[in-house]
Amino acid sequence: MTKPIVSVVKFEDAYRSLRQALDLSCGLEGLRKRDKILIKPNLVSWDFDLPFPPYGVVATSAIMSALVKILSEEGFNDLTIGEAPLMVPKTIGQAMYKELGYDVLAEKYGVKLVDFNEEKFSKIDCDGYELSIAEKVLQADKIINVPVLKTHNQTKVSLGIKNFKGVINRKSKMFCHNKDTDLSNIFPHIIEKLPVALTIIDGVFGMAKGPGPTGKAERLNLLVASRDTFAADVVGAALLGYPAKEVEHLVYFSSRNGGSLDINDIDVRGEKVEENSTFLDFDWEWTEANTGPAGFEKRGITGLALRKYDSTMCTGCSMLFNPLLIMFMSAYKGEPFPNVEVLSGKVQEASPGFDKTVLFGKCPYSLNKDNPNINKAIAIKGCPPDLEEFEKAMNEEGIACDYNEYVKYRHYLFNRYKPEDGFDLELFKV
Repeated sequence: MTKPIVSVVKFEDAYRSLRQALDLSCGLEGLRKRDKILIKPNLVSWDFDLPFPPYGVVATSAIMSALVKILSEEGFNDLTIGEAPLMVPKTIGQAMYKELGYDVLAEKYGVKLVDFNEEKFSKIDCDGYELSIAEKVLQADKIINVPVLKTHNQTKVSLGIKNFKGVINRKSKMFCHNKDTDLSNIFPHIIEKLPVALTIIDGVFGMAKGPGPTGKAERLNLLVASRDTFAADVVGAALLGYPAKEVEHLVYFSSRNGGSLDINDIDVRGEKVEENSTFLDFDWEWTEANTGPAGFEKRGITGLALRKYDSTMCTGCSMLFNPLLIMFMSAYKGEPFPNVEVLSGKVQEASPGFDKTVLFGKCPYSLNKDNPNINKAIAIKGCPPDLEEFEKAMNEEGIACDYNEYVKYRHYLFNRYKPEDGFDLELFKV
């Protein structure tokens, strides 16, 4: 049986390194000159109000620019870049493209820039799950997939297969985080419906405790390329320190589509995986009693039970969960909180014995609005919830949460990345 080919290359110069990765993996062999080619980067989110360190969060513009240049040189001229970034609260795709310099690619190479959130979606039967996929994606002859090499606090890793959660509409994304079927057993169905010809994992930076900027990025200087997305993900997971057999969505995808979880069954060309693997933790440590992050316990915070997030929490709420934590920390003045429980996601139910219960978002509110265990509900019903409303409600209850402390934290996150350590914002410009 022929082994799938995956190349692993050290990133030095974007153009030369990507050329090498593509040559070693025979990456362009599945493409025809007349193909309508869609390039799907990982551009999960951005923040135009607060400092946003993109390292390990979004694909580097250097790799995207090199890819477009190579494709153009090889005679592939019908190119589209498409993504459906998180809507906060409105779609930001075109603004992100401009921020990352993609407008230069449009002008120079005629690349079309599409924000799927502004386009039409078609309902597709994904083997029992009805998901709405962007029509621009379904119209492509071939797709080039450009995920980032990063961990994910709900799925351990977020690589090639996971990247296609970005081609479905908001309602379908929310459905992926449902209470009856684990997230890792839903999104792998999406790629099965798509003509993916090439996956390039952008590992210039890697992310621990991802997928967002509240994790910790590292400069890894790696590129992974393969015509087999699953094989690329097996290698990518190993580079992050995770055997594929320990990643639920890879096990699930293998059970449905075949493909070995054993990296020894892959023809890895270029750099040796074991010599370039860096363990990046995916998880945030919580107390054994599930009362909050371990850091809360170390600070002596009591009187607050902030239940750990789970896979039913949608991306919109998960992006607000870190601000929630920082704002609760800002309210701690050395005295116990007033016996408060905080619930999120679609399955967390109120426990007895608490004086106040915060329902953070529409889903926990809908689930718990008639729960007899609740003495006083503090409902932040938005989808996603509003942080100003949360701050106001907490202050009315005598819990002095301060959003400004989160702003300071965001500045800290941005400023901890130093150019002398390899964190170069020019890699995110064309």
